[in-house]
Amino acid sequence: MRTFALLIGTFLILAGVAFAAEPEAAMDYSGFSKMDIIPTPENPQEWDAFRKALSAWRTEERKKINYQDKLYQDVNFQWASSAFNCYFLMMCDEAFYDPQTNQYTLDKFLVGANRDFGRVDSVVLWQAYPLIGLDDRNQFDYYRDMPGGLEGIKKISDFFHSKDIKVFICYNPWDTGTRRENVSDIDGLVNIVKAIDADGIFLDTLKNAGTEFREKLDGVKPGIVLEGELALPVTSIADHHLSWAQSFVESQAPGILRNKWFEPRHIQHGIWRWNTNHIRELHTAWMNGSGVMIWENIFGQWKGWSNRDKSLLKAISPIQKRYSELFTKGEWIPMADPNPVKNIYANLWMNGGTRLWTLVNRSAETVSGELLHIELKTDENYYDLIRGIEIKPQKGVIDGVIGARGVGCFLAVDKRLVDKDFAAFLKTQSEIYKNAVDDPSIIRRTAQLKPVAKTNKYNTIPQRMVVIPAVKKIMKVDFKAREPGYYASFDESYLTFDESFVARSFPKLHHIKTIEKEIDIPRFAMDETPVTNKQFETFLKETGYKPAVSVNFLKHWVNGKIPDGKDNHPVVYVDLNDARAYARWAGKRLPTEEEWQWAAQGDSYNKYPWGNEMKEGCCNPGNGGGTTPVDSYPKGKSPWGCYDMCGNVWELTESEYDDGRNRFCILKGGSFYKAKGSEWYFDGGALPVNFAAKQLLMYPGLDRCATIGFRCAVDLHPENGLR
Repeated sequence: MRTFALLIGTFLILAGVAFAAEPEAAMDYSGFSKMDIIPTPENPQEWDAFRKALSAWRTEERKKINYQDKLYQDVNFQWASSAFNCYFLMMCDEAFYDPQTNQYTLDKFLVGANRDFGRVDSVVLWQAYPLIGLDDRNQFDYYRDMPGGLEGIKKISDFFHSKDIKVFICYNPWDTGTRRENVSDIDGLVNIVKAIDADGIFLDTLKNAGTEFREKLDGVKPGIVLEGELALPVTSIADHHLSWAQSFVESQAPGILRNKWFEPRHIQHGIWRWNTNHIRELHTAWMNGSGVMIWENIFGQWKGWSNRDKSLLKAISPIQKRYSELFTKGEWIPMADPNPVKNIYANLWMNGGTRLWTLVNRSAETVSGELLHIELKTDENYYDLIRGIEIKPQKGVIDGVIGARGVGCFLAVDKRLVDKDFAAFLKTQSEIYKNAVDDPSIIRRTAQLKPVAKTNKYNTIPQRMVVIPAVKKIMKVDFKAREPGYYASFDESYLTFDESFVARSFPKLHHIKTIEKEIDIPRFAMDETPVTNKQFETFLKETGYKPAVSVNFLKHWVNGKIPDGKDNHPVVYVDLNDARAYARWAGKRLPTEEEWQWAAQGDSYNKYPWGNEMKEGCCNPGNGGGTTPVDSYPKGKSPWGCYDMCGNVWELTESEYDDGRNRFCILKGGSFYKAKGSEWYFDGGALPVNFAAKQLLMYPGLDRCATIGFRCAVDLHPENGLR
């Protein structure tokens, strides 16, 4: 086994800090400040020195930075110290919003979350990414365009508050290339916080926020907290009550979350977002009296928790909540067993005469028999809080069973404090234990392609359509690797963690991934151009069509009229249902993704409709000029004679998928708009015709935008009776 000196020394050498080679020597603990999680020595003989080093570092570090805990003493902020379980909520998740009724399903969401995880203390309302950048809407616009607008989100906030759940909004500091507000980002956030009565701001991609954030938030209402995604520096703990513990690498003996040790009232949310095994985060949270980030819908890609991980969280959450003052205001003694059992590690929490031990089993085997050694007292009763039973330790030894990678919890409490409420708590814990499931497998959701309704087969080619011949071949499709994934709702290449406690990397992002698919497409006809504003106006006049949700419908029109000079421009600010309604009226349908690409690419696997090189004068060059007439670039026609299949507007296809939690549609062609300044934006500009983009769908007001249009297709009889 590695010694404490070697273990810590390795970390400090990497950090450029010297450390004593012998445990008996004076310890240089200054390097702790550079560690997000401080590794615990495996050798029990070094634990006493380790605890002394931890305490000395905390004392010196607080003195060094002149630490002030004023905000932690403020009663308005004290909710944060027991906000252990935070749910990262994609607002487009079908468990939260029903696209059929266009209604939020708050009760349905919360019932499911409580059933699966036991309790939710806070939610992060995530709105913009991965769609932001499709047009010039900024991160604040995406909140405003949510169903019901900000008033609708205020009702969401009121609902969660009625259930004692706090609400966070998100700040994306990298959003600098979209439409600018007439106020600063900070003031934009303050306005959203005011409008929906939010309780905190999640700082995406940031460690911390500047002092101006704190000052302006305090002017809204007391108790609004800040939580960064990246490791929070010690110097910011005083005014950041929460922080992420993202991808922190553990030691075999459970490590110490530096920030939680420095300020026990500071809660860190453990998260390894791509893992399908969350034992690591759960162990770290349990041994540090801290929390976890529950995140299953990762920007449109499903990464559900296993039943085993859910059972573990449901077992520890009630204990953390009931004894939150032990974990935040009491005395914390790491590695508290003087004679530890192999692979079993125990931390002790004490306050007001109550003692509680949190235990983890680091081995892949069940450990039974002796688990913990303690000092017995005559005025105490002893309980196994995971199993929900009273126990009778003999000779200072607690016996029991902890499953593979499992957890344990033992309580020593004054007999006079055992009452009916405690008995009810034990009963609840017993039921949780009885219903626990030791199943590490993951439910994989499959995105199902919505069937395409064929049109009547035409004998003659409709006006302004071109014939696309039948084809059977291998088609190559390019996706940019982004967190939403590809067609699959569960991308196996994103599995990054197994049963060991070995660190793994995130999936590689922002590169092109090529997918091959075998296609067999009968002869059909495609619109020569995207549907224009004028064509759509004719449809409206003849049908009186009015969408069920009118938000942002034909937003670019002025008082319901086509803007001057825009008759022959592609219609935009329509969603998939609007496009389908037009197609039905015209006796047509939308093309599938594969049909669209074949019509644009031709037999030569062209990169662009006109060939393999980008050429001036073949497509809308962008340059901030908006859309152009659909027949402006005859030199850019596809091999089969289709105009405008690159760079003017993204085009909807009849390739809609749904996995029960996420709906999405495949877009083709790129657009005139390209948000600049961050690789996190949606793809834009003129793109190769084999490039596919995944548009998450939620609500017409969000789905409609300035850069998405469509064209139609019809089915044809085989030429001469043949395909």
